[in-house]
Amino acid sequence: MSPSIDPGLTTVAGILLIAVPVAFNAAFAALAATFDYPDILRRPTAEILAKFRQGGSRLVLLWWGFAMTAVFLTPLSVLVAASLAGVDLWLALAAALTGIVASLVQFLGLIRWAFLVPYLARESEAAETDARTQAIDLVFQSFNRYLGVAVGEHLGFLFTGGWSALVGVSILQSTNVPGWLGVVGIVIGAALTLCSLEFVGPFEPKGWRVAAVATPLVYIVWSLWLVATGIALLL
Repeated sequence: MSPSIDPGLTTVAGILLIAVPVAFNAAFAALAATFDYPDILRRPTAEILAKFRQGGSRLVLLWWGFAMTAVFLTPLSVLVAASLAGVDLWLALAAALTGIVASLVQFLGLIRWAFLVPYLARESEAAETDARTQAIDLVFQSFNRYLGVAVGEHLGFLFTGGWSALVGVSILQSTNVPGWLGVVGIVIGAALTLCSLEFVGPFEPKGWRVAAVATPLVYIVWSLWLVATGIALLL
């Protein structure tokens, strides 16, 4: 290891590289089991909000925890940039900044479920007129398309892909992580960028099926890559 790299920072970076994807996938799996996420998002608003009410406070806290996994991408990005020995300073800074933006947009996309959606779910149950129900549907679907699809998914996938690719290039320059992990990072970054186009252009109304099918698989591989990179830093 290069003497300019703090072993303590490297250890923390390695631990976060393992812990963050584990927490992310655990929260995702819990939401899939208790809320039928993400398939439920293609159902009518009234059905989504009714199932959300059934989940109670536990479901709200689960969504909050899921959003927090995105927050931890910020320190992870900074620590990874500081832990790869021999990397050009400007490349390290670009990777860290891109990771911070990815963390921010993913958090903004997810946090609506912990604060906005509980309110809409309560209002939906209490709605006494069709006009009120339609207004709730419009608000829910508008925020779903804007914060969920545009900010959380499109920008989230795009900047996460960019961060992964930049970390991959950084690993190729580094002296303390195997180069093959850099190649994998670049490929995953390109794949996530492709997934970010699911609802862009002619695919906007219903989504691009190729991207929809690929996204869960790419995120599994991405998670495994993070864990493998974390183990490499700890060794």
